[in-house]
Order: sequence, then C-alpha cells, then structure tokens
Amino acid sequence: MVKSIIKMINLYIFNETSPGSVYGIGTYIKELINALKDSNIRICVVHLRSKREDMEIICMDSINHWYIPDSTSTNKSLNKNCQNELYYRNVCYLLKLHINEKNKLIFHLNFMHTRLFAEELRKAFSCKIVHVVHYIGWCFSLFGNNTHFRTLLQRGGNSIKDLVIKRNFIEEKKLCNFVDNVICLSEYTKELLHSIYEINSSKLHVVYNGLSNTIADLNNKNILRKQFLISYDTPVILFVGRLDNAKGLQYLLRAFRIVLETLPKCRLFVVGNGIYDIFFKECEDIWASITFTGRIEKLKLHELYSISDIGVLPSFNEQCSYVAIEMMMHGLPMIASTSTGLCEMIEDGISGLHIPVVEFSDKAEIDISLLAEKMLFLLQNPDERKRMGNNARKRYEKLYSLNVFRKNMLNFYNRLYAPEFGAHSGGGRISVSE
Repeated sequence: MVKSIIKMINLYIFNETSPGSVYGIGTYIKELINALKDSNIRICVVHLRSKREDMEIICMDSINHWYIPDSTSTNKSLNKNCQNELYYRNVCYLLKLHINEKNKLIFHLNFMHTRLFAEELRKAFSCKIVHVVHYIGWCFSLFGNNTHFRTLLQRGGNSIKDLVIKRNFIEEKKLCNFVDNVICLSEYTKELLHSIYEINSSKLHVVYNGLSNTIADLNNKNILRKQFLISYDTPVILFVGRLDNAKGLQYLLRAFRIVLETLPKCRLFVVGNGIYDIFFKECEDIWASITFTGRIEKLKLHELYSISDIGVLPSFNEQCSYVAIEMMMHGLPMIASTSTGLCEMIEDGISGLHIPVVEFSDKAEIDISLLAEKMLFLLQNPDERKRMGNNARKRYEKLYSLNVFRKNMLNFYNRLYAPEFGAHSGGGRISVSE
C-alpha cells in the first residue's frame, strides 16, 4: 500500500483521431475518466490530429478536452518521421502554453506509434510518461501467432510484410523502453514484452480493463425473445466484434453449420461492422439461421446479451476484451479462444470453455469440429450454462468492474510519485481486488 497519497496529480490522457476505437481505446478513455471521478487527480483529455480547424478547449462533465488539429503542412520534402516529429514538437509547444500547473505531471499515452511524441514530452516537461499497450502491431498481421513472430525475428524475412513487422517491432520496443512505466492489459502481454521485447520487468505493470455496470432494467428473457420473434426454446449464440478474419468469425460460422445438424432451430446473432461479403459466402444455405445486425446501440446489444444462451469469442488477437467483460457482466457463459490475453480472462470449465488456437510456423487455426462440440455441450446442458454464467458474473465483479479498475488505477498513479515506486520497484500486477 502507498504510505503517502499525493494531494493532486495532473493527468493528461492522449487520444488520437484514428481507427483507434477498434482497439477499444475510445472505451478505455471513457471508462478511465469514469473511474477517476471525484479522486485526487485532475484530468485533461488531449485529442491529437483533430479534424477541427483550430485548437479548441471544451469542458464536458467537468473534464477539459483539448482538440489539437492535424498538421496542415504541404512540405512534401519531409518524410513521414520528420513530419511527425515537427507535429509533436508543435503540440508540446502548445501544451507548454496551456498547462498552468506543471507539478506532478503524468502523460498517459495510448498508441504504439508515439515514440517521437514521448521524446518531445520529455524534452519539454518534468513529468512521468505512461504507456498502455492496447494492441501490438504484429498480432494483427500474424493473427497473434507467437511462434510465427519468434521465427520471423530469428530467421528474418525479406517480404514487405516481414520488413514492416520488424520495423514496427523496433519502434514498439523503443517506445516501451523510453517511457517510465508500461501498463499491460494481460499477463500474456507483460511476459511477451519482457521476454521478446526485452523490456525491464520493473516498468511493466498489469492492470486489467474495467467496465461500468450498465445493465439496464430489461424485461425478462422470454418477453425479450418475443420482441425478437424468437421462441423460448430456441438456442441462441452471440458473436460481437469486428467482421474481419482476425476475430475468427469464419471458424464460428463453419462450426455453427455443424451445430445446426444437431440443433436445426439454433440461431446465431453476429453484431458488428466490417467486410460482410467474405462471411456471407460462409453462410450459404444457412442464411435463415444467422442474423447480421451491423453495429447497434448499447441498449439493443444488452438485450441480445440477455436473450442469448452462450457467447463465442474465437478471436486471434485480444488484450483485455471489452466484449468478454460485457458478457461476463451479463452472466453469459463463453467459449473463447486461447489467443493472447483472452485465455486468462475466461477460466476453462469454470466461467466458460477454451477453444485452443493451433499455431503453425506460418499460420494459426481453430478446430471447427472441436468448437462445434463445445458449443453443443453448453447448449445442451443448461445446468452447466447456469453454473458457468454465474461464475462469469462473479469474475466480472472481482476483476473487471469499474470499482476494481478505479482502485487499481488510483493505486498506480499515486505510486508514480512515491519514492519507493520507480526503476527498482519490481513491476508486477497493480491489483487490490484479490
């Protein structure tokens, strides 16, 4: 425990206008703000590369949001790194003009490509710089295949894809080595950064994501099912996520086809946006059993959580999935892949079931027959579903609730300026929940 609490910390959380929402960064920042309300921390959110013409400062719910527009430079003689360096230097100049309280500054970064920005912040301020690993570049292109990644680093490769992966790896490694502390969203990522990226374990800290309990007062399951034109005895499977191959939806659709042979009345709901055409081809002849909803509002999503029997997350790349947390919040038993951070979120046989990701030297796959078998087991065993669903809800309350997230993040931030918390503090998991 911290012996002395800092009276007031000035925290600047950096967002960026980019596809970052697909990594859950937008949700993370929203929940972090919720978690830190009425604390000893003064918060400001800085939105980089804003589409606004001029810098704007807007106060929302007592939190200042600074919008700093993207560079308008048309100097084509500068390469991308030089342009980024110039942009970040100008951002730091603006920050120096607008940051009045410069004591106990913490700059909280959320994107892996911001090493140059971190260096400019260090030049401009006496501060602590924290980076949160929401994603790792190579996990997208290699489907989280650790075996393939290690082989590529050892043996090299000359393809454009290989060169990009190695370049991004070097940049990610430089960033994590440069900042004061790195927050990992899973034990898996902490071990990966230590063993492969060679980041000193003293600066690596595991803090799981947290999510507000947003379950609304919904009608009971049977009433909701009538609204969706689904009978009470129809088995319902739910998938939530982006429609791309990295989420493993193609394996779920193939396994669902097998499930229909035993449970022909079964329904599958697929919630999310993406490349539909790829997956429509997988649904040939079983279209009537699958509903693609696209992206839907939260209340409707919570209704789908409530009417579903099981959730399936066959993703190849997750750090600390908000979808998994939402399913746990709703007491929905899950079948989840063993990829990256997802494996440790669900306890196999306790709060759900694992479906192994099989790694080869050049690809990663999921056994659709085994996935179908596990889906059928849960669908045909209501007592097991209820037991695992209850355990999933308990796990949410223990590890992933907003209250737990608040305690863990306050503990982390307060310790940053404590004398015993520094380069020799030993790292580890910041948790007061266990």
